[in-house]
Amino acid sequence: MSRQSAATPALSIVIPAPADAAALESTLVSVLENRPPACEVVVPLGFAYDDRWGIGDEVRLVSAPPDSGLAACANVGIAASAAPVVHVLAAGWLATPGWTDRPLECFADASVHAVVPVGVTADGRGTIAAAGVRLSRGGRRIGVVPTRRAMRAGRLEPTRIRPAGPALEAGFWRVDVIEALGPGFATCCGDWLADADMAAALACLPGHVVLAPESRVVCGPGRARPRAFMAGLQAERLFWRSLARGSLATALVGHALEIVRDAVVSAPLGTLPMLAGRVVGLMQAGDFMARFARLRALRGTAATPATTLRIDGPHASVSRPRLRPDGAAPLRRSA
Repeated sequence: MSRQSAATPALSIVIPAPADAAALESTLVSVLENRPPACEVVVPLGFAYDDRWGIGDEVRLVSAPPDSGLAACANVGIAASAAPVVHVLAAGWLATPGWTDRPLECFADASVHAVVPVGVTADGRGTIAAAGVRLSRGGRRIGVVPTRRAMRAGRLEPTRIRPAGPALEAGFWRVDVIEALGPGFATCCGDWLADADMAAALACLPGHVVLAPESRVVCGPGRARPRAFMAGLQAERLFWRSLARGSLATALVGHALEIVRDAVVSAPLGTLPMLAGRVVGLMQAGDFMARFARLRALRGTAATPATTLRIDGPHASVSRPRLRPDGAAPLRRSA
């Protein structure tokens, strides 16, 4: 049976909920009030939830391993989803009317791998606070926040904002792309860097990440930076895992400058633990060489510009992203 058959939803909305029942319920209310047709809602739970409101009748509740973070819960939800496109919306973030319309239109272009919605503040003013993530040359995650020059009459100009990928809390993805690049988000980089790790991998694929200013979600709680040692460890892992996206020499110079910047920001008490975490991460760099080779191979295919094809014509020339050469199985999906 085809994945695009009548029994298959066009969109899977995954609401990862690591811990907070109140945040989960607020997000569910917003999603169900604005729920688009032909979609399923999957809720991966990292805690025991008693379902006092009987939401299990309208959504699919799946269990994540105990103490799972946001990235691990998202992976469980994506694996349990059935649609070819998945929307991750973290518990505590809120949907708005018609927020899925434009992203689904964007995916009619076979070269679009991910779509970035716009996050607005919860104060009711509609101030744009987030528009995806990007990476510095030295491997630092940077949340994309539009400047005044990038906004006109309250609307973003996509030509001035170029995120490398969606934030973990809110993003639309082709499932086969996640399976090929991951599988899933990398938990070794922690919740605060998992989206930057995926964005680095996206940069190695021939295709596009699209910003959709018409798709708006209300921002929830911000992500907490881990303690200095773990922050240094995960940041170092991110750098070595993202090394394939550009020039090696440029990356190493940028990385050295980034360590100096991080040492200054962490001073005085956090500098030594952060540097210790960096050293441990450097010692683990060899573990990521297989990923480096795989992303380099994918980046080689990006030398040929992606082609936009007519959606009413044959797509024989479009292939799925390459799977892992080591033969590892992709995420297992349920029908």
